[in-house]
Amino acid sequence: MKYSKRMDQINIVPFIDIMLVLLVIVLTSATFIAQGKIPIAIPKAQGAETIKEKLESVEITINAQGEYFLDKNHTSLEEIKEKLLKMPKETSILLRGDQKSYFEKFIALIGVLNSIERVNVDIQVEQVQ
Repeated sequence: MKYSKRMDQINIVPFIDIMLVLLVIVLTSATFIAQGKIPIAIPKAQGAETIKEKLESVEITINAQGEYFLDKNHTSLEEIKEKLLKMPKETSILLRGDQKSYFEKFIALIGVLNSIERVNVDIQVEQVQ
């Protein structure tokens, strides 16, 4: 006489494992999205001053690979120029650059800012104690 096993219940252990893995993936990616930061190592300088947040401001970042970001959006130097021309001249500009970024990229950015007559520029550095 042969007995066959009846399947009255569904085994949910593999389903729980998959859901936990998906939860870990979602939480990990949400952490990086929530921070919204471009990872750079800020250079250090003596005599740096603390600046106050201004109402109208933009942030231009140069990462270690020499890529430009305007308000955390990857962009080119030409697009930065076009977007800044659409903004009032009083707009405050904060420059952030990785300490390992190419100085040539920084000088090119300064040249663009000078050509469109933007003088309200601050450079973010880390205060040396």
